[in-house]
Amino acid sequence: MSSLMHQSQLVHEASIVWLEDPECFDYVRQALDKTGRRTGRPQYARDGRMVGYTELAHDAKPNPDSGLYQRRTFFLLPHDRPNDPEGLYKAGAPGEAVDPRTIGPRQVGEKTPRSQGETKTEALT
Repeated sequence: MSSLMHQSQLVHEASIVWLEDPECFDYVRQALDKTGRRTGRPQYARDGRMVGYTELAHDAKPNPDSGLYQRRTFFLLPHDRPNDPEGLYKAGAPGEAVDPRTIGPRQVGEKTPRSQGETKTEALT
């Protein structure tokens, strides 16, 4: 499980929308973003690209102070392994990165040997 996110923050998630095939990535970064809507593609204001996002159930309530909903976005930055295989994350992964195959609605996702850039032989030793 990601050390940066808790299951309790995801209780209103209804679905994951992938903008790109998650099978193509060893890892994706995930973050909780504030948005004015429960569903639809949220705005994205980071470097890199958004590859997916969550949609919330119809009974999800916004934060009473801000009037905004918290939704997960999944993204990759320019220096991430899928964009730069020989770069900074050739091995290892950023703290908020998880294997996209372990993500589901209300499931934080997990670090795996795949997400950490371990080869098959390294994972066996």
